[in-house]
Amino acid sequence: MRLKTTTMSAKSIPTRPNRVLAFFDPGFERLGVAVVEKSRTKEVVLYSDCVRTSAALPFAERLRILGEAAEDLMALWEPEAVALEQIFFEKNAKTAIGVASVRGVLAYIAASHALPVYEYTPLEVKVAITGFGRSDKAAVATMVKRLVSIPLKKRLDDELDAIAIGLTCLAAARAL
Repeated sequence: MRLKTTTMSAKSIPTRPNRVLAFFDPGFERLGVAVVEKSRTKEVVLYSDCVRTSAALPFAERLRILGEAAEDLMALWEPEAVALEQIFFEKNAKTAIGVASVRGVLAYIAASHALPVYEYTPLEVKVAITGFGRSDKAAVATMVKRLVSIPLKKRLDDELDAIAIGLTCLAAARAL
């Protein structure tokens, strides 16, 4: 059986999603996740966390855990789109292959739920959040906290960056 395949880029957003499930640093040790929504007046963080897997587990088991977490988040939050960080690797091929595997699992699950997947480079996220493409992680984290109200708790950088990816997706959709 031959399947028809399509690809979608941020430039071809068919609708303007109001609720986005965002993933940052799609690695297999720690995966930042966030659900952000555009309300009538502003963006709201509905959920954010880091999904973790143990290095003691086989790689396939780690992929299963991350995939199940993505499935559960999609079922619970019913997003209209998925946003992923686009990764660029120059040196470490082993890490690149692992990250590509996780990205593949996430893209497959999104497609199986008929959700469009939008990818953003770190530069695009920095420009959307801070207005400056060479901002550091601290500047992005500071602006995320200014742009949206986040319940007080200790957050890892991956979690704040997932929120930034989600906000970038909403901003890109608004620009249409």
